[in-house]
Amino acid sequence: MSLFNHRTLVLHPDFAGLEDFMISLPLRFERDEGTVIHNGRNQLRRITYQGVDYVVKSFRRPNLINRFVYGVFRPSKAKRSYDHALLFQAIGVGTPQPVGYMNIRKGLLFDRSYYVTLASSCSHRYEELFHRHFDYEDEVLRAVGHVTALLHEHGYAHKDYGRANILFEKTPEGIKIDIVDLNRLGIGPLDMKAGCKNLERLPATPAMHRIIAEAYAKDRGFDAEACFRLMVAFRSTQPGKEEKEIEALKNYKVKP
Repeated sequence: MSLFNHRTLVLHPDFAGLEDFMISLPLRFERDEGTVIHNGRNQLRRITYQGVDYVVKSFRRPNLINRFVYGVFRPSKAKRSYDHALLFQAIGVGTPQPVGYMNIRKGLLFDRSYYVTLASSCSHRYEELFHRHFDYEDEVLRAVGHVTALLHEHGYAHKDYGRANILFEKTPEGIKIDIVDLNRLGIGPLDMKAGCKNLERLPATPAMHRIIAEAYAKDRGFDAEACFRLMVAFRSTQPGKEEKEIEALKNYKVKP
């Protein structure tokens, strides 16, 4: 790259041979290569390279002020995603295997960043619990409670802990959970109230909250009934609830 265009490339040691693939990402996105998984503020694509499926997240170019901030002071969202994935792996919380990230800067101004993982083996998202039947739904909910408790015990609070960012799959060993979209992570102690509030963006009926709360409370040494009431109360204040949630809440009196 030129003197004024700077590239920072970091690869996980297990993927040291993927430098050419990483460098080619801007061109691959320009060519609309791969399959679009999500297209919003940022874009996710599944791209196959040398027979392996990767998921690449391209973060949109920030506004002018943030281009300077990210260019000089703050770590990029791609770097934070990579670093947080390593933190999750270190404590045994599932997340797609991080491959690496790349930042591109033009002069002092940040331009774009890319975060790459292996494609998750989990074929379902949490939100599907509201749109199709799973005969192992209770197992999924308990697994979510256990994983959330593990994160919180280590002081990690996913800041976008919502319906699309928890993936699951039933395996012979039990329910596998992968957490995605890791660039926003709060780090610090979480008491019972803060921990239950962290689930407020996650859709759940009171019956579903009961199962999550019991698993969560057991692992953290909290009172299950208190956790249940907090989870239902925090969720009841959120917009955009599923129809199933709304109907269930009509017959349930929220008790903070």
